[in-house]
Amino acid sequence: MRSSRPLFSDIRFLALSALLLLVLQTLLRGILLARNPELAATAASSDLFQAFIVGLRFDLIVTSYLLLPLVLLLLLPGGLGERRLARYWLLIGGGIVLFLGVSEPEFYHEFHTRLNSLAIQYLKEDPATVSSMIWHGFPVARYLLLWAVLLGLLAWGLRRIDATTPKFGESYPAWWVRLPLFLICAFLVAWGARGTLRHGAPLRWGDAFHSQNLFANHLALNGTWSLAKAAMGNKKKDAGKTWLKIMPRDKALAHTRKLLLTPNDHLEQPDQYPVLRTHTPARGLSPRPKNLVFIIMESFSGQFTGALGTDHGITPRFDELAKEGLLFDHMFSNGTHTHQGMFATVACFPNLPGFEYLMQEPEGQHQFSGLPALLKPLGFQDVYVYNGAFNWDNQKGFFRNQGMTRFIGRDQMENPVFTDPTWGVSDQDMFDQALREINRLDKDKPFFAVLQTLSNHTPYALPDPLPVKPVSGFGELDQHLTAQRYADWALGRFFDEAKQQPWYQDTLFMLVGDHGFGVKKQLGEIDLLRFHIPMLLLAPGIQEAYGKRISTAATQMDVIPTTVSLLLGKPFRHQCWGRDLLSLAEDDPGFGIIKPSGSDHTVAYFRGNRIVIKPPHGKAVAGRYQLYPEPSFTPDEQMPEKAQMLDELKAYVSTAMRALLENRTGLPE
Repeated sequence: MRSSRPLFSDIRFLALSALLLLVLQTLLRGILLARNPELAATAASSDLFQAFIVGLRFDLIVTSYLLLPLVLLLLLPGGLGERRLARYWLLIGGGIVLFLGVSEPEFYHEFHTRLNSLAIQYLKEDPATVSSMIWHGFPVARYLLLWAVLLGLLAWGLRRIDATTPKFGESYPAWWVRLPLFLICAFLVAWGARGTLRHGAPLRWGDAFHSQNLFANHLALNGTWSLAKAAMGNKKKDAGKTWLKIMPRDKALAHTRKLLLTPNDHLEQPDQYPVLRTHTPARGLSPRPKNLVFIIMESFSGQFTGALGTDHGITPRFDELAKEGLLFDHMFSNGTHTHQGMFATVACFPNLPGFEYLMQEPEGQHQFSGLPALLKPLGFQDVYVYNGAFNWDNQKGFFRNQGMTRFIGRDQMENPVFTDPTWGVSDQDMFDQALREINRLDKDKPFFAVLQTLSNHTPYALPDPLPVKPVSGFGELDQHLTAQRYADWALGRFFDEAKQQPWYQDTLFMLVGDHGFGVKKQLGEIDLLRFHIPMLLLAPGIQEAYGKRISTAATQMDVIPTTVSLLLGKPFRHQCWGRDLLSLAEDDPGFGIIKPSGSDHTVAYFRGNRIVIKPPHGKAVAGRYQLYPEPSFTPDEQMPEKAQMLDELKAYVSTAMRALLENRTGLPE
């Protein structure tokens, strides 16, 4: 009769080895803390303690990946065997983790970031020079000695664990005994490799951002994990980085500044920042708004927005609001996914090849010239309300890092009328909660709110009974358009209530789609109609000051410069990658850079109704488009502006990418 004791002994060996690795990684976190006392002094003790607790989850991911090959051996008749190879594996893998851990305190002290693509880039540039710099600039011998001590502790610990979990020389149990125990161990390791039991996304860097102190947030991360993430993302980023070589740096910078700077802009610190400037609005509103509300509508296609001229009865409430406000009818999203729509609209940074999912990338930890950066220093309160879970797309981590403090998601909704297990609550619940949250703010202080809808997203889980008539006659789009009609109804309901609130007359509202969606007609190689979205500004006196409609070509890059100019009505400093649309010369047709989401590196640049589309390979395509009265695209390879527009496209993308990689996207401290 075979005994189960050898199998349980191997499992205990793995469990104790995991515990040893977690203890050593916690010790590495302590070393990082000790090396940066000045930064630690800025954090509350509770935040630092919480960093160690949160950090265990990231350490568990690294530990689980190290244990995974050994767990697979449990299926074999001999299990881990004599364990010598298992100990060697853990010693080598753990030794690498320890080496990176003792290398990181100086890296962080220098760059204020955990190990990431910057470390990879340094080694790729010139390993000999970098090695010399490290040897002569840092106490290498001291850290090598520390690594040797920690490696010795790991080796000693693994030997002790091996000695205290003997196999007794007995044979392994039969496969039908091993299999269920293996499945349990495999589940635990898979859970550890995710770092979380939640549905959807695994643990992301944003989950480490548990406080308002940047060092405490960074302390919770794991350097091995962040470096591995950077290395895995390097292939797609390297494809994007080819744009850096497409034009000389100085020429690209000059082109970009010419595109972005208007007579109302004064360039500042040009040697440090690419497009940092002080902007003076051409004119403001009277009375000037006190508050700002961004409403970002999921999949709110311009092609089915009645106020834009294609009235199919899908958006009657938006159309009513458009009669009261300033409508932009040539507005385009920067991408075709909510992810790009959010960081483009709220953080004011473009969708770049290789960095389409910026909020999840290590570079997303940089500071950007977005709403929080511009308004929080002026004393504005903030609130971000969203139907779903904020871990989706790493939204909470990204925007907390940008300075936002109050997040209300699906788990904070009060008495929702409808909850979908996939996404969250309905749009009407989100808007109802938004009213409650805004009413709870201190009315003696200004505020800005970001409200993000979700119901108009597959699988289109809507309340039953539906408060609107289902759409028919559009084939496969019927369900999508029914969801858009419902979202429009919820939007109108929100404004019905908001208009009764005392803060309504003091508030500037900005409504915009996060992106459109595919329709039967494709406009050019970029499928331009997928990007076409409405944008509407609402505030007392806005039509008297600016009229009812603006046809300047624009993208989500222009939202923040335009709205903040209206809100503040005075000069302010920013580094947005768009312009104040209300301060342009009358003959300025507007411009924009757009890119499909995902791995498609096609990029398009339009100026007015002229467009140049550059695929990743092959020749650029030039032509003219129109949206009204009927969308069309006319290729024009002889277009006189083609060469200049192609240069401007290359300049803008390469300059923005260089700013991102060099961490020059935010505002000076």
